[in-house]
Amino acid sequence: MYCPTCNQLNVPGAEACEKCGADMTALDRPMPHDKVEASLMSEPVACLAPKPAVVVRDDATIGEAMRTMIDRAVGALLVVNAGQKLVGILTERDFLTKVAGQARFEQKPVREYMTANPETVSPLDPLAFALQRMDTGGYRHLPVVGQHDRPIGVISVRDVLKHITKLCKE
Repeated sequence: MYCPTCNQLNVPGAEACEKCGADMTALDRPMPHDKVEASLMSEPVACLAPKPAVVVRDDATIGEAMRTMIDRAVGALLVVNAGQKLVGILTERDFLTKVAGQARFEQKPVREYMTANPETVSPLDPLAFALQRMDTGGYRHLPVVGQHDRPIGVISVRDVLKHITKLCKE
């Protein structure tokens, strides 16, 4: 990679020119090719207007959690401890893979079936970061947390798809 200031050949990915010390960090930064890429690279998770978190305590019963999901028409519940800190997520997939077929599950605590320590994003993280987390982890829902790991919302793959579809229509 050539330095734009002094034309010195440098190792690809170098942050500064070996000869003149010029900053070269922007030279290998990916550039967006269209509105969708520009949005994913620059807009924060907050632009999706994350749905408010539907929260249950980790000591709530699976029966209570199931009723909450049905009543609130959501596919994921964020699980918090007594201090309201995020400790897990309980999704429809968890019900299918961990709860279905279990005898007398209704009175068991959520903590036995939730996915503990879920991946999260902040409202300020770029959309591409959130999408990458969802893709590599195979997640359909991603908690959005604020200070002190307190849940403030949830984004879903559907939210990202709606955002991209809107950009494509413009």
